[in-house]
Amino acid sequence: MKIINFDETPSLVSQYMAELRDVTVQKDMLRFRRNLERIGEIMAYELSKTLRYKAVDIPTPLATAKCHILDEKLVLATIFRAGIPFHKGFLDYFDHAQNAFVSAYRKYREKENFDIFIEYIASPRIDGKTIVLADPMLATGGSMELSYKALLTKGEPAHIHVASVIASRKAIDYIKSTFPDDKTTVWVGCIDDDLNEHSYIVPGLGDAGDLAYGVKE
Repeated sequence: MKIINFDETPSLVSQYMAELRDVTVQKDMLRFRRNLERIGEIMAYELSKTLRYKAVDIPTPLATAKCHILDEKLVLATIFRAGIPFHKGFLDYFDHAQNAFVSAYRKYREKENFDIFIEYIASPRIDGKTIVLADPMLATGGSMELSYKALLTKGEPAHIHVASVIASRKAIDYIKSTFPDDKTTVWVGCIDDDLNEHSYIVPGLGDAGDLAYGVKE
């Protein structure tokens, strides 16, 4: 399984990541959402370099040009709700892709213990297609795994790209142990070492959904 960590090669992702983490900048929800989009856009561009293309003849006003177009069927899958702006960044680049949406949430049994539930899924068939499964925060990996299993009810994909803005070291290890090693690639803006007692990433950035859309009651 290949892990692409953007933090290992400085780029504009580093700038957007710093703004996402900054408690002062976080007060601007529009900017927070836009930075999630920007990181999604950059990841989409880098991911596009790994895909398959085919040569086609394109008529121009003067002659015929040899061009290359994408030769893979893509499905962009997103976990609600923080994933929406991150998803938009991918969709801005892969604008011909099909889309899937999954609602996954934590239900706390005690202060530090919770179960993860899948409440909703809307997806096309994914048989033989390339899936980009995006969630900005990859804390334990549990929501990502359950979302992937929910999508498998729609078919067996050819390849899975797991995309996240910030992941914990524990979540990366969990993805390695639960996703198919031979057809999974993980794209992450950075990897943080710790989780707190509530399974939030540390230093992380807080609750991405609340910062993007307001505090939920």
